[in-house]
Amino acid sequence: MPRVALVTGGARGIGLGISRRLVRDGYAVSILATRDEPAAVLDELRDLAGDGALVRYVRGSVADVADHGRYLDDAVTAWGRLDVLVNNAGVAPRVRADLLDATPEEFDHVLGVNLRGPYFLTQAFARRVLALRGEVAPTERPAPIERPAAAIVNVSSLSATTVSTNRGEYCVSKAGVAMATQLWAVRLAREGIVVHEVRPGIIATDMTAGVSERYDAYLAGGHVPIARWGEPADVAAAVSMLAAGATPYSTGEVFHVDGGLHVPVL
Repeated sequence: MPRVALVTGGARGIGLGISRRLVRDGYAVSILATRDEPAAVLDELRDLAGDGALVRYVRGSVADVADHGRYLDDAVTAWGRLDVLVNNAGVAPRVRADLLDATPEEFDHVLGVNLRGPYFLTQAFARRVLALRGEVAPTERPAPIERPAAAIVNVSSLSATTVSTNRGEYCVSKAGVAMATQLWAVRLAREGIVVHEVRPGIIATDMTAGVSERYDAYLAGGHVPIARWGEPADVAAAVSMLAAGATPYSTGEVFHVDGGLHVPVL
């Protein structure tokens, strides 16, 4: 049985890029997403896998903790193991509002999907990994890691450290993801589970399509050393590397996929 990867929001945008890459890498991939089953996307992924049984789709929301167990159950029933969790699903505020006009409802919506949901899915995933290897509760013993037993990759955003005052909810949520990555990295190291953050910059997706002219001008103005739009495949390449456990003496790392945008330039 191949290694098993769970990708939330894995049927579109960055998530679909990650699903494609992990299927090509030989993983069995399960997607959690809120929309009706996307037949064309799943057909494509199953063709890439060469075996339709290696791609599954569960309709549900990462924001709904009740869906987490159902998502994990589906993968374990199908494949009997869990190896990688990619916390990718995320939303932008439905209305970009100035901080003085922001609403509690929008704040709760964005943080529910982007931070609270992944935080508790990570908890559920880690507990299930331990249960599958016969440990019903987290242990206190250190784990000698030659190769990580499992990997968790959180897809964050340059907004974790870059201010946008017309989408404060999003910035706060991604800053929270950065801290959650550090927290889980420290807690799960002794369980043999590594946790990393991939931090995309300006990536061509549905989420950025509505502000493409602004980003085109930003890129043309020389603000990004690698002066092009990023693609979902660029983010997927970083996820692939971290998921593979190729750096077993690293955890809690931030891997920027932003063309060098994060580098301070005078």
